[in-house]
Amino acid sequence: MRRKRIRLVYAGLAALLVFGGWTAGGIGSAAASDTDPASPSASAGLLHAMQRDLGLSKPQAEARLAAERTAMGLAPKAREAAGSSYGGAWFDTKSARLTVAVTSDAPPATVREVRATGATVRTVEHSARELDAAKARIDRLPAPSGVSSWHVDPVANTVVVDVVRDRRADNDVRRFVSGARAAGPVTVRTVNAAPRTFAAGTVGGDPYYTGNVRCSIGFSVHGGFITAGHCGGQGAAVRGWDGTHVGTFQGSSFPGNDYAWVSVGSGWWTVPVVLGWGTVPDQLVRGSAEAPVGASICRSGSTTHWHCGTVLARNETVNYSQGAVHQMTKTSVCAEPGDSGGSFLSGDQAQGVTSGGWGNCSGGGETWFQPVNEILGRYGLTLHTA
Repeated sequence: MRRKRIRLVYAGLAALLVFGGWTAGGIGSAAASDTDPASPSASAGLLHAMQRDLGLSKPQAEARLAAERTAMGLAPKAREAAGSSYGGAWFDTKSARLTVAVTSDAPPATVREVRATGATVRTVEHSARELDAAKARIDRLPAPSGVSSWHVDPVANTVVVDVVRDRRADNDVRRFVSGARAAGPVTVRTVNAAPRTFAAGTVGGDPYYTGNVRCSIGFSVHGGFITAGHCGGQGAAVRGWDGTHVGTFQGSSFPGNDYAWVSVGSGWWTVPVVLGWGTVPDQLVRGSAEAPVGASICRSGSTTHWHCGTVLARNETVNYSQGAVHQMTKTSVCAEPGDSGGSFLSGDQAQGVTSGGWGNCSGGGETWFQPVNEILGRYGLTLHTA
C-alpha cells in the first residue's frame, strides 16, 4: 500500500509538471555550471529540518537559503575573474556572502574584478592550484587505517589531514603525516572515529536491495537513478521494498570512487523528486548547481530520513577500510547504515549521493557524499529535473 500511495503522489507531481506550467527537462554535467539556482520559497519541511539541525529560526533559515542561492550563482563568475590567483571559495555564514581567496601577488585589477562579482575577497599565500597539487601528491601515499581523510581547506589555505584520535601515535600514521608534510602546506587534525560506508543488511523499510544489502536511492536520471558504488557491482539486480525487480546496476565504481547508476524498468519510473519519507514534504529537484563550502545542506535516506548540516570540505580523499575514495565532499550531516546512496540537496539543487562517514544521528558525526555532477559526467547521464 505504501508503494501504491507513493506512486499516486508521483503521478500527481507528474501532472503538476504539465498543468502547472513547469517543464520537465534535464541537466547533464556539461550544463551544471549554467544552472540557475533560483527557486521558489522553501517548503515548510525543509525549513523545519534546517531549524532542527542547524539551530536556526524560520526567518534565519529562509534568509540563509536565499543568500546561498546568490552565492551559488556568483561562485563560477568569481573563480573565472580570479584566474590563476584563485585560492578557493566558501560561504561565510556570518556575513551571508561568498568569500573568494586570491593570492597576495594578484594584480589589483584582478582583485577589483573579483569584488565586482559581488564576492568578498580574502588574500592568501597559496593558490588553489598549488594546494590541489599538494593534495594530489598526498593521494599517492599509502594510507594506513588510522588516517581518516585529507582535503584542501580554502579557509585555512592548507591541506588538512585528519587522523583518528587513538591512532595518532601509530608508526604508520606518523610516517604518512611526515610524507604529507613534505608534499606541501599541511595541517593535521584529529577525529573521533574512522569513516565507514552506510550500507546495511536487509531490515525492511522503503529502500532498494541488492542481495542482502539495503541502500537508498540518490537522484533520478533519465533511464534510472544514481546511488553509491559500494551498494552493488555492475550487473547486480536491484529489488524494491516489496521484492519486485526494479532494474540493474549499469555502472559501478568503488573504491577509488563511490558512485553507480541503476537502470529502471518493470513498471517503475523516474521523477525529479527526493522523498521526505513522511518526515518532510517530498522535494522537487530543479538542478545541480554546486553549493560552496559553508553552505547549508540536507540529506534524505531510508534509515534516518531528513537531516541537515553544512558543507565542511570539498575534494576530500576518504580512507575507508576497503580503500581510498577521491573527490568527496564532507558535511556535518549525520547518517546511519542503510542511508548509503541517498540524496544530498542544497535547497532544490542536487549535490551528491551519500557514501559514508562516522557517528550516528543520536550522537552526531560527519558524512561524505560523491558529487552528483561528477557521476553524471562519468556515465553521460542527464539529471531528471522539474
